[in-house]
Amino acid sequence: MLEIPDPRLEGGLWCQQVLEHLDAYVAEELDPATRTAVDAHLRACDQCTRFGGSYAGLVTRLRSALGEAPDVAPDRARRLDDRLRALVSEG
Repeated sequence: MLEIPDPRLEGGLWCQQVLEHLDAYVAEELDPATRTAVDAHLRACDQCTRFGGSYAGLVTRLRSALGEAPDVAPDRARRLDDRLRALVSEG
């Protein structure tokens, strides 16, 4: 889990909550209420804005370099996602 040096509550969300929504935020898959809360947090929190901007840039570069993802069976995609999340959590 990413250590946040100075966690803040802004826009009704803590930094950790914003990080948990970051993938869906970049993919524009958040519901309107959550997106509004994340936007409000990012306007007030320079740490999350910097990290989020770096993350979004990385995702954009990866998508550009890798192209479209192949169609994968939902159960396989879930297992891959679970494994990737576990690897990221392990550090």
